[in-house]
Amino acid sequence: MPSYRITLLPGDGIGPEITAVARSLLEAVGPHHGISFDVCEAPVGGAGHDAEGDPLPTETLKRCRDADAVLLAAIGGYEYDNLPQRQRPESGLLRLRAGMDLFANLRPVRILPVLVEASSLKRSLIEAVDLVVVRELTGGIYFGEPRGRITTPAGERGFNTMTYSDQEVDRIAAVGFRLAAERAGRLCSVDKANVLEVSQLWRERVNTMAAAHPDVAVSHMYVDNAAMQLLRNPRQFDVLLTGNLFGDILSDAAAMLSGSIGMLPSASLGSDGPGLFEPIHGSAPDIAGKDLANPLAMVLSAAMMLRVGLGQEEAATDLERAVEQVLLAGFRTADLMAEGCTQLGCKAMGEQLLVALEGVWQA
Repeated sequence: MPSYRITLLPGDGIGPEITAVARSLLEAVGPHHGISFDVCEAPVGGAGHDAEGDPLPTETLKRCRDADAVLLAAIGGYEYDNLPQRQRPESGLLRLRAGMDLFANLRPVRILPVLVEASSLKRSLIEAVDLVVVRELTGGIYFGEPRGRITTPAGERGFNTMTYSDQEVDRIAAVGFRLAAERAGRLCSVDKANVLEVSQLWRERVNTMAAAHPDVAVSHMYVDNAAMQLLRNPRQFDVLLTGNLFGDILSDAAAMLSGSIGMLPSASLGSDGPGLFEPIHGSAPDIAGKDLANPLAMVLSAAMMLRVGLGQEEAATDLERAVEQVLLAGFRTADLMAEGCTQLGCKAMGEQLLVALEGVWQA
């Protein structure tokens, strides 16, 4: 029986609620497929600050590095907004990605037929949308130096540096090319090469790598046009390759094609070592503790962890089918609620997912 060490990071806000649902699904699907999980939980983000005075406690990072895979819920909360930058939850997340050398973020966007009407876009635009945003995760403006705030004779000034080396571009581009070759064979590289030197380097390196991938059709698009095209004709995209800042923005925009940011998982991967899997939504502190959270993206992140991180394809498919079954049965959380459907809270949705999972096995 294969056994995997899983580090769960419930984090803040709705994180503990959706983590409980995902854990219950993992505990159910594991034995059915002869898999055992050695699960530990660790604090991160605001929870890490509250427990250790650090949004990424040393022991948390160690447990993540020692795991076979890491499943993160969400970080952040209003009560941490006035902390110094290094103590804020977001700083802990950036340090976690850097500390695990997770340079490639994969954010798939697939429209489930049952949720077509939940999108703010017309059915004719989003039917059959199936794309992936490949976002570079440990470089760019979020990590570039120098950065900071200074006081000048003219007033206060803030500054950040967007920087990429050719090696950083090459390794994320390699991920994009490999994924495109496995999918529909189309890669669109997003940049701002008309005004940014860093984007000019990015585009040159992607073009250089394209010569070694004749099976992949490569195109380039400025980030502002890419944002527009995601809304105008999202089906034109297969793999979107982006830097850190542009990918952060575009992947959230793409998330709304599905009708709710509460539906999409993500994976953050390195060259080796464990991957980090998480829903792309935030901690939603306004609904935390009210049993209103949508746990489906967290469950789909667990499925992505099983497939991409652990190689357990059948178990991953079972979780995905359970999600589809509860939606087909008309169960919805508030963010997805539609006429004729039954609204459930987070805990009740978890219970229906377990029922659906049993149904998947009996079918």
